[in-house]
Amino acid sequence: MIEPKDSLIDFPCDFPIKVFGIAQQDFAEAVAEAVQIHAPDFNASNIEMRTSSGAKYLSLTCTVHVISREQLDDIYRVLSAHPMVKMVL
Repeated sequence: MIEPKDSLIDFPCDFPIKVFGIAQQDFAEAVAEAVQIHAPDFNASNIEMRTSSGAKYLSLTCTVHVISREQLDDIYRVLSAHPMVKMVL
């Protein structure tokens, strides 16, 4: 476990999370629902979307207000395990 004094992130903060997946109609909705499991106050209307040049993939930037390293780790875990998600940064 990373001690708060050893973290490069000062909590609480607004933290951008990049999520990549195949461009599908409900991809952004599914990602928003997954984020809201651990950040119920996350506003899905703040998701920035970018389509790949071939329009096959979709990149989402979700800026989430996180209060702890544990909460951030939980969000990364739930997103990484989601079947529609290819990569989380």
